[in-house]
Amino acid sequence: MSQFCQGLGGLLLVLIFAAKGAGAAEIVATVVDDDGEAIRHAVIHAEPAAGAAPNGAPTETVIDQIDKLYTPFVSVVRAGTRIRFPNRDNIKHHVYSFSRAKKFELPLYAGRAAAPVLFDKPGEVTMGCNIHDWMIAHVLVVDTPHFAVTGDDGQARLGGLPPGDYRVRVWHPGMKGKRKAKPQVVRLGDGNAELRFEIRLKSRHKWWREKPDDADERYERNDG
Repeated sequence: MSQFCQGLGGLLLVLIFAAKGAGAAEIVATVVDDDGEAIRHAVIHAEPAAGAAPNGAPTETVIDQIDKLYTPFVSVVRAGTRIRFPNRDNIKHHVYSFSRAKKFELPLYAGRAAAPVLFDKPGEVTMGCNIHDWMIAHVLVVDTPHFAVTGDDGQARLGGLPPGDYRVRVWHPGMKGKRKAKPQVVRLGDGNAELRFEIRLKSRHKWWREKPDDADERYERNDG
């Protein structure tokens, strides 16, 4: 009897875990250029084709300042997210954005925690540093909880999506024709969906800044 109960208990556990995973699907998207080369730092985000995206609790994330660079270089957050900008360098930084979706400034600071910034409006945000011209970072603010950023392999995975139809979009800070880019519509059932986006990028200097070789020598004191 005890063996039967143990076996029944194991079966119930399997059924519970199966039920939890039932209906959840994944979108696997690959982003390449017109030569078929993988593109890093591209954002993939999906929204229901009909109706609004599910509500979510307010969240908070971090864009760090390490070795006189923003980390990560590209982020994606849902509208209503607060972002913290810790300064792990031993010099001061001055974070700012003049972007329409979010204008803000965090004046010179080091060795203390700056107040988080609320990103409450969907759109593109580019940030810089008033002291170090090469320090830039990009944030895409979206109205959906389903998003990811591509890695070195050009791939992004969006997991845990309920069944249904979704519009899936690609974005990159240097992408040409961003406003004309058409979404791909995919229907998710019990299985996963694989998508491929081919995009073209502007000249690298328009969305990227190389850190100068002598940056560490020029800025090594705590006065910036």
